[in-house]
Amino acid sequence: MFDLQLTTAAITAIIALLIMVIKLRVPAFIALLLSCLLLGLTTGMQTQDIINSIKNGMGGTLGFVAVVVGLGAILGQILEASGGIEQIAKVLMNKFGEKNIQWSLGFTGFLVAIPVFFDVAFIILAPLLYGLANKSGRSLLYYAVPLLAGLAVTHAFIPPTPGPIAVAEIIGANLGWVIIFGAAAGIPSMIIAGPLFARYIAKRIHVAVPTAHQTDNEQPAQTLSFNLVISLVLLPLVLIMLGTLAPFLFAKDTQLYNTAQFIGHPFVALSLTTVLAMWASAKYCQFNKSQLLNLANKALEPAGIIILITGAGGAFKQILIDSGVGQMLGNSMADSAMPLVLLAFLIAAITRVAQGSSTVAMITAAGLMAPILQLQTLTPAYLGLLVIAISSGATIMSHVNDSGFWLVSRYLGINETDTLKSWTVLTCLIALVGLACCLIISAFL
Repeated sequence: MFDLQLTTAAITAIIALLIMVIKLRVPAFIALLLSCLLLGLTTGMQTQDIINSIKNGMGGTLGFVAVVVGLGAILGQILEASGGIEQIAKVLMNKFGEKNIQWSLGFTGFLVAIPVFFDVAFIILAPLLYGLANKSGRSLLYYAVPLLAGLAVTHAFIPPTPGPIAVAEIIGANLGWVIIFGAAAGIPSMIIAGPLFARYIAKRIHVAVPTAHQTDNEQPAQTLSFNLVISLVLLPLVLIMLGTLAPFLFAKDTQLYNTAQFIGHPFVALSLTTVLAMWASAKYCQFNKSQLLNLANKALEPAGIIILITGAGGAFKQILIDSGVGQMLGNSMADSAMPLVLLAFLIAAITRVAQGSSTVAMITAAGLMAPILQLQTLTPAYLGLLVIAISSGATIMSHVNDSGFWLVSRYLGINETDTLKSWTVLTCLIALVGLACCLIISAFL
């Protein structure tokens, strides 16, 4: 049964959060902190308790997320600067051939977005799309849509990208299961929203290659080989998976088990991979110590924003728990007929459509779901699946309040109407196919 005061306070805080982000253009980090204060005060918490909840929630979340996001950002920056991302694109397209170019672009996006942020990866690969469209005379969407689908799916579904990392930490999910279900839901989503949708939309909207918005990405004289780059991209995922599967592969408390658990922890897996990437760049691309340091510092600038927003999301979650709102939500949902997967998706989707940022939508949905999940007895696999459900909802309907919408519109040189018909529909397809996959998988858990 709902407590009127707690319900009113929770609704007020969430509405205030959305107004600050949407209407007042308050940075999401500040808006989340102000919402924490508002929620604490309106639920009758003592002022010192509010401060302690914010400290505990933010500190507990960042203890994990800051390390993983920071290392992932540095790894991606090094692979970009060493020409590794371009290598992936070129080799995959050569392997697939001209006939299957859309499939190669989709899988290129899927792989590239593992270590590199969505917007950075798209900007790097945009000239590749221009060249293909110039050569064939086809609509630019024929090539752009599969690449965008691959990038968007991995950005939302596959760690170590920030969104799923943050959600997994807030709701206590194991990253190994997130990777498994992210791939299981992501690949069908990429195929449907990418190559298949591209063939449909490219026939209806012809987009010529824009004359402006060219990029000047200078590559080093020598670049990392395709095999080495792919190894560096996949290594942290393989190590994390090893740690997740260790209980099924080795006897507990044995040396092999402990070693697998240690190197399979995201801290260790990403640290080892980042160091290897730095060593490889120094050896094969002749990057000196100063260049590597500058690349690391450059990578941490955008990562810092994501880390702070994620920490504030953890604080919001803790306030929900400590104020009693979480307990109330949990009790009210305990006997609900709505599957948790669907509930998680809807919360993330509503937040995404309202305020635009997929990362903020993921964190908000995870914060609201966390107290509910504490009253449930859920397996690690199911918690991993809930991360993908939240990520699916947070991907839906990118429109004019999302920076990604304008990035795609600018680089493809298309107006808002055609961007809605192409990019926005693409994100809806990813979200709905992702949800369908989650619901199917949940039936077997």
